[in-house]
Amino acid sequence: MWRSRTSRDRTTVVCIACGDSVLRSAAREYDKEGNRWERHGKRFEHLCKSCYRGLCHQPREGLESLLTDIEEHGTSQQEFLRRYLSAVEERYGPAEEPER
Repeated sequence: MWRSRTSRDRTTVVCIACGDSVLRSAAREYDKEGNRWERHGKRFEHLCKSCYRGLCHQPREGLESLLTDIEEHGTSQQEFLRRYLSAVEERYGPAEEPER
């Protein structure tokens, strides 16, 4: 028999973007690997619905490894961004301006 909707799990999770605690049922799963459907062996982080709507939902395959490759403790934001742009251009070529 199906459980009553009012007796669902009342677990709360913390939004990784804003830090608010929200009901798990009111949150969205975030998978830094970009594939929340592949669930085996993963622990998911969570976003509140408001923060989730603000995300870019473009594919991000390889992003985590790229960030790990250029990450260094104590690096300034300017230096990190310089390294990021350089790594992206090296892997994918120069950025193109969108056509108007």
